[in-house]
Amino acid sequence: MSQKTIIITGGAGFIGSHVVRRLVNKYPQYTIVNLDKLTYAGNLANLSDIEKKPNYIFEKGDICDTSFVKALFQKYNPDAVIHLAAESHVDRSITNPLDFVMTNVVGTVTLLNVAREAWEGAYDSHRFYHVSTDEVYGALGEDGMFTETTAYDPHSPYSASKASSDHFVRAYHDTYGMDCVISNCSNNYGSHHFPEKLIPLSINNIKNNKPIPIYGKGENVRDWLWVEDHARAIDDIFHKAATGTTYNIGGHNEWKNIDLIRLLCAIMDRKLNREPGASAQLITFVTDRAGHDLRYAIDATRLKEELGWEPSLQFEEGLERTVDWYLENEAWLEQVTSGAYQKYYEQQYS
Repeated sequence: MSQKTIIITGGAGFIGSHVVRRLVNKYPQYTIVNLDKLTYAGNLANLSDIEKKPNYIFEKGDICDTSFVKALFQKYNPDAVIHLAAESHVDRSITNPLDFVMTNVVGTVTLLNVAREAWEGAYDSHRFYHVSTDEVYGALGEDGMFTETTAYDPHSPYSASKASSDHFVRAYHDTYGMDCVISNCSNNYGSHHFPEKLIPLSINNIKNNKPIPIYGKGENVRDWLWVEDHARAIDDIFHKAATGTTYNIGGHNEWKNIDLIRLLCAIMDRKLNREPGASAQLITFVTDRAGHDLRYAIDATRLKEELGWEPSLQFEEGLERTVDWYLENEAWLEQVTSGAYQKYYEQQYS
């Protein structure tokens, strides 16, 4: 396999760190440049196991900074970009929508502009891979699934910003002939997840006997995808997908929030040697999120039929592994929840 230099944006985040780790370990002939701004969700400790690898490089910077991104392209002359950097928490988007416009829309277009200029005349040998979300499709009723041709219908500032970035990526493919691919994934779960999202937040709260907040009545349905399966899908799509294509990535794994949390409580009771049902008493219903989509469900048939990918784990097994990781990595969780993890960059790179 030929040598490549790949810039991975957001590589210190939850999904990004799993993608970086996979590509660094699987493709030693590649140079992987991790570009991350190190906001609250970017944590270099997520990659401490590979940071000394000869084919791994970290660069701290902002994807909205055109001068910085141009200098990075000149420095590394990348063959490809895998773009994961994004503001991703819906609650935060409701409070500060402009932050999401800047990172998710302006940041994406900045990357596209720099890549277009740098790769002009050689688009066939360079790839821009944009990683997106199923939330761009809006909400489903009790039936049906999102396919790659489902019309966009975003309902939150987060999903609207991701929908906009998707449109820009397709526009740069159609207008300029750039080699662009997109994937839209369902909810991810697994290790190294910042504890603001449902599963890691609930694990942390159960561990510390704090209330587990559940929106509304917990009836919202999500399709859950193990993050390492997602990284494997990104690997497949990056290497095998035809230019201009879009793939949905899902876990074939729908759960109501309340049923998921009850399962998680039962697992935690067993792991922490608590009485069965003890952790479930922490469940606390709170006022529903504004514009809360009822149900998401991904049809990943195209990805299986064309590229041979399918999920490797049943959800119960993946959730057990996830719980085990958090319980075995209490120091990581303590650093993240206290904010001390933000000192890692200064300690390692000053």
